[in-house]
Amino acid sequence: MAFFIDIIKGIFMGVANVIPGVSGGTMAVSLGIYDKFISSITGFFKDWKKSCKVLLPIVIGIGIGVIGFTYLIEYLLSQHTFVTCMTFVGLILGGLPMLYNDMRKKMVEKNKKLGIGNLIAFLLMFALVVGLPLLGVGSETSNVLEGTPLNMIILFFVGLIAAATMVIPGVSGSLVLMILGYYYGIINTIKNFLDSLKVLDINSLISGILVLAPFGIGILIGIGIIAKLIEYLFSKHSVMTYSAIFGLVLASPIAIFYNTGLYKHLGEVTFLRLIVGIILCVVGAGVTYYLGQKEV
Repeated sequence: MAFFIDIIKGIFMGVANVIPGVSGGTMAVSLGIYDKFISSITGFFKDWKKSCKVLLPIVIGIGIGVIGFTYLIEYLLSQHTFVTCMTFVGLILGGLPMLYNDMRKKMVEKNKKLGIGNLIAFLLMFALVVGLPLLGVGSETSNVLEGTPLNMIILFFVGLIAAATMVIPGVSGSLVLMILGYYYGIINTIKNFLDSLKVLDINSLISGILVLAPFGIGILIGIGIIAKLIEYLFSKHSVMTYSAIFGLVLASPIAIFYNTGLYKHLGEVTFLRLIVGIILCVVGAGVTYYLGQKEV
């Protein structure tokens, strides 16, 4: 049962990573699997069997979420922006009680109290997430990226940067891709690869692999590097790290509303959409809270 619950949690993480402004790391925190996800990555070579047992269902879920939602993302954000955003706001905020309880436990364990340093860490991370979308979106690349040698090198480093941000709670990897100008190129390349797989178009599949392979390798290396850093921070500066994560998580709804352009059209939201959005927000929070309590 725990295996399938972790797959569901992984699906939420995968979906979150596809939506610009939504953080897969935040979703992992809200779902209560962040610590074990990070520790399984950093401890992979020490006990690969244990790490695989933890990572397998999560990775399967992430794959399902990314692939499945790749086809829906443009439609949902263009036709149902408000209710989609509200659902993810609920999913994110539903994990706050558990995050708070975890921080309180660490405070008791380390005999620490919240001070000015914790407030500064909170405000800095809050400002980071709110300010990141203000950097603007880079000019997009072609609809489907080509697997040229130069593109392969660039995509490796793009994957490296995006992966690092995907793991950090509150920071959206897809938003970073958008700022770098590669979001739609990657999304469309994934869709083109899946379409080619259906009809076994070998040439298109090879072209897709030449693009997605270096990007994927960059993601794996980036996750490994940042996971080591986060593990160190939790080990040596746990309460300060929790304070920073609170800032990242609480700022996420603002980033979501800004990056989707929803803030410009809030006055146009109909009463029905408002009610549906609020209901889905509450349901999303309940789902996250329930799944978080199922963490074992």
